[in-house]
Order: sequence, then structure tokens, then C-alpha cells
Amino acid sequence: MQLRVVPLVLALVAATSNAADDIGAGPAACTDWGQRGPLVYQDDFSGPLKGYAAEYAVKPGNVIENRDGRLLMDVDSGATVWLDKPLSGNLLISYTRRVVADGGKNDRLSDFNHFWMARDPHRPSLFTRSGKLEEYDDLELYYVGFGGNTNSTTRFRRYGGGERVLLAEFKDKAHLLEPNRDYAIEIAVYKGCTRMRVDGQEWFAYRDPRPLTSGYVGFRTTWSRQTIDDLKIYQLK
Repeated sequence: MQLRVVPLVLALVAATSNAADDIGAGPAACTDWGQRGPLVYQDDFSGPLKGYAAEYAVKPGNVIENRDGRLLMDVDSGATVWLDKPLSGNLLISYTRRVVADGGKNDRLSDFNHFWMARDPHRPSLFTRSGKLEEYDDLELYYVGFGGNTNSTTRFRRYGGGERVLLAEFKDKAHLLEPNRDYAIEIAVYKGCTRMRVDGQEWFAYRDPRPLTSGYVGFRTTWSRQTIDDLKIYQLK
């Protein structure tokens, strides 16, 4: 597995940088995000957890289930909860998420992470892993690790071809986690571009020369307690 850093001026159009606008040869900025179209999936997590594949160490003390109207991930190691519905085309994914920190045994302010447009080029089934992060290295996907490395970094990567390309990184307090806060997340995929917005602010946007146009969505964490609510997925037109 190789880890490669792409210069921001070539790959990233983020809220904090206008570098791509300063180079005539750079890719066009991602400015058109379409219009919200039909709702293709929603879940308020009020009933039993169905329609998901959970990859984690199943043992006493580790819990992935719906509880109190939210999806709960309470684990002492790596975990990914995949929506088992494949997605394709232009999409908007929105949900609310919180990292809980109030004295629980797994409470740790870190790793509010997300995979999207994930596919396995080597196996017919994506859902074959135990939750360890390195087991996902051979997938193709987009990945944001919000508050990773014990809440010291927020990183945006593209996986593919045996590489985990770092597209952008934040280390400032404004882009790190606060405990027990509900964050409104929006992830869009539209005509070769993808972006992530947090509480209405664009953090990452990327025009991909080899866009990932289909795959699965996964909620990811490592050693923490987190809740997710109000998942909605729309087609963009």
C-alpha cells in the first residue's frame, strides 16, 4: 500500500484555498452541485437496525445497534457500518452525527469518519472485513477522517490502485471535533466532483479526473462512542 500526497493546487478546491483559480492549467473548480431530486433512501433509526452490514469486533462491550432513535456505534476498536444498498450517479447524502464523551468506557473524542462510493475491485462482495482500517486499503473510495489521530487531524483521501492519496488536511481547532455536538453532514457526488459540508460550510471539494460514480456508503470509526440520525439520500439532477 502506497500513500501519496496530491498537491492542493492540482486536486483540491476547498473553502480555505483558491489555489486552483490561480493556475490556468489547473482543473476547473467544482461550483455546480445540481438540484435536489427524488429521495432514494431514508432512515430515522427508530426501529431495529436493518439493511446494514456492520464490520467490527463482536464481543462483550462492543455495540452496534439502534438505540433511542439513533444508530449507536460503541466500540473499543475499528468499526464500519455499511448501508447495504449500492448507490450510483449524482447523489446527496445527509445525516446528523455526534461523538459522545461523558465517561463511557469507549468514550474517546476521535475518528468521526466516512467512506463513500466504495467498491472492491478484487472481490464480488464488499462486506468481507473485520473493521480494521488497513483491511480497506485495496478498495476504491472517498474517505474523510474528521478528528482522526485522537482529534489532531481532519483528512480527505481518495483510495484506489493501491494508494491512499491525501487530498487535503486540516489541523486547526475549527476543523476538529467538539464533544457531544450534533454535526449536520452533507456529502455530494455530482458530475465528476465530490464534496463534504459540515454544518453548512464546505470543507472539501474535489474534481476527480477518474471519478467514482457508484459504490457503497459506510460510517466509520475507531475506539469511540458515536450516534447517527436522520439519514437521507437524494438523487441530484
